Amino acid sequence: MDTYVIATNNGHKLEEIRAILENDRRRFLSMKEAGIATDPEENGSTFEENALIKARAACKASGLPALADDSGLEVDFLHGEPGIRSARYCPGSDQDRVDFLLSRLKDVPAQQRGAQFVSAIACVYPDGTEFALRGVCRGVILTENHGQGGFGYDPVFFVPEEGQTFASMPQTRKNAISHRANALRLTREELEKRGL
Repeated sequence: MDTYVIATNNGHKLEEIRAILENDRRRFLSMKEAGIATDPEENGSTFEENALIKARAACKASGLPALADDSGLEVDFLHGEPGIRSARYCPGSDQDRVDFLLSRLKDVPAQQRGAQFVSAIACVYPDGTEFALRGVCRGVILTENHGQGGFGYDPVFFVPEEGQTFASMPQTRKNAISHRANALRLTREELEKRGL
């Protein structure tokens, strides 16, 4: 069985990754479980570059194959903002960032509030093999929060096909349709195609 380390200490990400990728050939450890700690500077210009930076650091520190995710929100009207700066769009809390985003979209009509969550999943191996794949989930930015679940921009990210925001969905449903779930499914296909 191949053991991978996931370059995150986020329990939700860990559960989601395990649910989609673990099988009788692969198991996944958190950095804590692998006994490593890395905090590389994420200075890439794309989600894929930042995911690769994190995966390379975890692979180097552990000597194991490593997987990392980098994700964020891209708003059409704002030409892709906040993008890779989603977690640091402005100082403060998640709600501060939501409020700042909504202030940037003040008076923008509903039909121009399209957006997508993006997730890039990178896999890096000790032999130098690496790849990164992207998943997206399209939606619309609302004018106010709806729902108590999720985190970050979830309360204002409305998925028309579901009739609710990420923050209103049961976690199992969000995990089935999210950008990260889509990227992880592509990653699973790639691992199987490569016999990994």
